[in-house]
Amino acid sequence: MAFHVMIIPSMDCPSNCSYCWGVDKKSDLMKLEIIEEMVQWLKDFRDEPVTFTFHGGEPLLAGYEYYQKTLPLLAQELSHLNPAFAIQTNLWLMNSDLAQLFADYDIPIGSSLDGPPSINDHQRGDGYFEKTMQGYEIAREKGVQVSFISTFTSYSIKLKEEIFQFFLDNNLNLKLHPALPSLRSEDPDKWSISPEEYGDLLVYLLDQYLAHMGEIEIKNIDHLCKGVFVRRGVVCTYADCVGDTFAVGPDGGIYPCYRFVGMEEYLMGNVKDHPSMEELSRSPAWKKLHKWMELVDKECADCKYIKFCRGGCPYNALTIDKKTSKMEIDGVDHQCAAYKMIFKEITDRANKDFLSSSIPLMGGSKYKSKKASIMDIMLKSL
Repeated sequence: MAFHVMIIPSMDCPSNCSYCWGVDKKSDLMKLEIIEEMVQWLKDFRDEPVTFTFHGGEPLLAGYEYYQKTLPLLAQELSHLNPAFAIQTNLWLMNSDLAQLFADYDIPIGSSLDGPPSINDHQRGDGYFEKTMQGYEIAREKGVQVSFISTFTSYSIKLKEEIFQFFLDNNLNLKLHPALPSLRSEDPDKWSISPEEYGDLLVYLLDQYLAHMGEIEIKNIDHLCKGVFVRRGVVCTYADCVGDTFAVGPDGGIYPCYRFVGMEEYLMGNVKDHPSMEELSRSPAWKKLHKWMELVDKECADCKYIKFCRGGCPYNALTIDKKTSKMEIDGVDHQCAAYKMIFKEITDRANKDFLSSSIPLMGGSKYKSKKASIMDIMLKSL
């Protein structure tokens, strides 16, 4: 069983996206000493393979020298864990030296692009598209793999056809996020979309994926279809991630995920103390999340999709208590209705494919020769 450590060099970011919930302009930069303490912590923490994802904020704020020292330290000192690396960045600070370093360590890049310039910059700020694409070109020149996450908001959900066509026409693979109520905003619902809107969007993209199989990859649909096929969630949103995912903030604080960094009630420990799994499991944050998992088992006991979903993401279940202004988990993932919509669509179509005895194409087949089916998506991602 592999585990995942998200490294957050800074919670600051040079961009100012309208719907962002996770930036702290006063954030310090992570010092190399924190990485050294992290190495000592992880040497005897677990024996399984580890993936490190640099996240933020904007992780490239740490600069070239930080990565020049951090990557070999993690790769060499933790070689027994067979470490893999990834990074999520807006690419604004990408340069040739960083791109070459990431290429040397085979680090895929995830970035953010909400569609063509007019849509993207309306949501993320003037000039965002151009700066991101400049960084994209630098990374691609060095052979670094780059994929994009598109956030659908109350504005862009009405333009889904234009956004999909943009990704298709530009040969860009797509992963999407629904804008959620910003827990740190004065107007939390301004940009968010409802579960029903998100569910309709996923079904629309499923149809488009099947119509354009082999021309584009839509990561969410891949993951959802694979989850139905193997009967368990295959990415963190739909799996029991507690105890297998950790995030280390700029000061060395250990949290359940990057989304919780800076939230004191979800601080589990600090890398400086080299805590064991047993010590982390005694933290109030750990217990709070396991209490949520028990709630999922109870609330979702009769749901036919519980194995595919596991109640969704605990962060997505947070709500602000208007009386205390504290963030509390008040149920399952607020996008539950969307998940039910897309899981029903996938299972119904898969059953129909099976009953019609259609022979599925295997992964390397030419999709042009036959109309693609749900089974094609399921098999291609195995």
